[in-house]
Amino acid sequence: MMANATPSPSARPPGSRRLLVVALALLLLAAAGALAWRFLGAGAAGPSFRVAKVERGNITAVVSASGSLSAVTTVVVGSQISGQIKELFVDFNSQVRKGQLLARIDPETYELKVRQAEADLEAARTQLLNQQANGLTLRSQATRTRIQANDAKSDLDRKESLFNKGFISGAERDKAKFTFDAAAEAVTTAEAQIRAGDAQVANAAAIVKQREAALAGARVDLARTAIVAPVDGIVISRQVDAGQTVAASLNTPTLFSIAQDLREMQVEVAIDESDISRIRSGQRVTFTVDAYPTRTFEGKVRQIRKAAQTLQNVVTYTVVVATENPNLLLVPGMTANVRIVADSREGVLKVPNAALRFRPPGAVAARDVEPAANAANAGGGAGGGDPQARRQRLVDELKLDAAQQARLDEIFAELRARMAELRDVPEADRRTRGERLRGDMRQKINAMLNPEQQRKYAEVVASETGRGGGSSGRVYVDDGGQPKEVALRLGLTDGNATEVAGGALAEGAEVIVGSNAPAAAGSRPAASAPRLPF
Repeated sequence: MMANATPSPSARPPGSRRLLVVALALLLLAAAGALAWRFLGAGAAGPSFRVAKVERGNITAVVSASGSLSAVTTVVVGSQISGQIKELFVDFNSQVRKGQLLARIDPETYELKVRQAEADLEAARTQLLNQQANGLTLRSQATRTRIQANDAKSDLDRKESLFNKGFISGAERDKAKFTFDAAAEAVTTAEAQIRAGDAQVANAAAIVKQREAALAGARVDLARTAIVAPVDGIVISRQVDAGQTVAASLNTPTLFSIAQDLREMQVEVAIDESDISRIRSGQRVTFTVDAYPTRTFEGKVRQIRKAAQTLQNVVTYTVVVATENPNLLLVPGMTANVRIVADSREGVLKVPNAALRFRPPGAVAARDVEPAANAANAGGGAGGGDPQARRQRLVDELKLDAAQQARLDEIFAELRARMAELRDVPEADRRTRGERLRGDMRQKINAMLNPEQQRKYAEVVASETGRGGGSSGRVYVDDGGQPKEVALRLGLTDGNATEVAGGALAEGAEVIVGSNAPAAAGSRPAASAPRLPF
């Protein structure tokens, strides 16, 4: 039993232990050699780059925003009279036709007013008839007075003739004259009474018209107790219930909201002031809604409203987008995520934007590192480059005098301080505020220039911001393991790729979009800082 036991390690021969140690040492040396060859070999081969091909294709520049859907025509139905809602005939989503009865206000009070107005009218008409009869009586009396006056006149003429012949005394002639004068005055009085009677008739006729108008008004109010649809459409809002009392005073109470036709709708989009210049009537629009996230709807820009809306110092303009809704999938109030096609290019040479952002480590240190402080010192140059060179460009091209150069330095210093404040601003607001700061700076620079300098400054701004027919940029190609810079003139961009409008870059060329080399300890990846155009 004891003869078959395994010997302990301490009992092994010394040669076996030495062989095991040598084998372990060889394995460690082999692993160390492999690691050294991997790292040293990779270092000798130089950094490897990630590349992408330059190709032809379509580029579409869009402006993204959000808005709310609404009917093209929404009619608010109210009440011009006060009263209690007696009956309701429609509800939410009810299809209505023009003139259809929607609700009825209790008409009892207004029916009584109509009856009272009718009674007042009858009384006025009776009074008119009385005045007209009185007028006829006065005219009859005036006729008799005229006859009496004519008889007195004839008697006076006869007695004048007899008195002249000496047949009667003067007393008889005078008595006949007095009788005629009294008859003439009676005629004048009768005519005055006729005019007074005519005035009373006219007044009675006017009262009749007043009563007729009052009756018509009472009937109109009675008719208004029936609330009818002014247009064809669908009820999208009902704000009253049966039994509720509405009070019409200075503000008309709203009872219903009717969308005239939901097959034609519109989206009211809030566009930032920095993008409004890119919007034109008739531009194609696509949008999505949360209710149908996988479906894309289309429309066109119908109206660009000039009234600015300012909210928290952000200026926006309302753009109305018309869209068709034949299946009635869209309903008012939905939030639409809108993409407005501002411009497009077909079959153009395009380069990935990642290639435009890539900078080799040496180029970053020399040309592209542009933190806010250096950018502000340079006055917000665009396109990357030496800040002092950009400042000098303004001085040289605009021929600024000493006073203008001093003012330029003040503007840049102010911009530097304000740009530093943007470091703590959320990313969503940084772009908008940065655009506003750049716009303010350009206005201040433009204000200190004379007309000729302003014209040249506009050309500088156009060339640096890409608003004058293309901006400049550069990419890098792999030239035997070393990045080689290629200058380009750029055109339209869609955020992922940019049109190549000019430069020594052919279709199919490979441009560097990144590096596979491990970053040095403590180093930061190269990135383009925010560009601040003149």
